[in-house]
Amino acid sequence: MSITENLLAFTLAATLLTLTPGLDTALVLRTATVEGRRQALRAALGINAGCLIWGAAVAFGLGALIAVSELAFNLLKYCGAAYLAWLGLNMLLRPRHSFAPTGANSDPGTNWFLKGMLGNVLNPKVGVFYVSFLPQFIPQGQPLVAWTFGLVSIHVVLGLVWSLLLIAATRPLAGVLQREKVIQWMDRTTGMIFVLFAARLALSRR
Repeated sequence: MSITENLLAFTLAATLLTLTPGLDTALVLRTATVEGRRQALRAALGINAGCLIWGAAVAFGLGALIAVSELAFNLLKYCGAAYLAWLGLNMLLRPRHSFAPTGANSDPGTNWFLKGMLGNVLNPKVGVFYVSFLPQFIPQGQPLVAWTFGLVSIHVVLGLVWSLLLIAATRPLAGVLQREKVIQWMDRTTGMIFVLFAARLALSRR
């Protein structure tokens, strides 16, 4: 395929991947509903920062190590599963009772950026996916590092656009979504999803 055909094929595949409901979608929707637009945007930026970190790792060889090393894969896999389980159990056992707008005493958005980023960085499936998926769209003879970062950047842009659409979709329903029972339901539902993803990640094989 030509360079243009490779880029179009990757963009289509990455778009389908981005639109597939998963952990990132659940996190952005929950944060937009409970924490507000700014915190959801920070979570989305963290998620995509995690993608860039994995892109750099794949570009410089760490992704290949994760793909071939059982020990490295399992270590990162169990760390990621433990982190997701911790997030999920906190939401399940201690759901919020009210919407707390951003205050002067703290900056909760920073935590959501880190949570979004760590959710991806600690998921070796992202690295294995990148190291097995990206090379299919890099034309022969082209610089590996530059193309890897370029393709990951396309994926990140698509992810940010999708996150912005998700965040915007919650605003018309903000009054309903910020009610105490709805907030608790959202927290517990998202927490359950996180726990299920943690179990799936812990039991997964390459």
